[in-house]
Amino acid sequence: MGQTAKTIKTEELSILKVSISSDKITANISDGRIVSIPLNWFPRLEAATSKQLQTFEISPSGYGIHWPELDEDISIKSFIS
Repeated sequence: MGQTAKTIKTEELSILKVSISSDKITANISDGRIVSIPLNWFPRLEAATSKQLQTFEISPSGYGIHWPELDEDISIKSFIS
């Protein structure tokens, strides 16, 4: 019989690091993945200044990213769904 890949539940994953460029948000995930998503998926973020984009917090659990000045939140599900 072949091996089956271990399924990791979203609740077990966390965002470790975030970087933002002019067109994408990249997250380092606790399972080793580095995943990018387009900035234009989030109109508030796309319209923000560079300084506003760089002012974010990763939640203590690592489940999401919050931009206090923009009142915008993205969960880890945006990166892995």
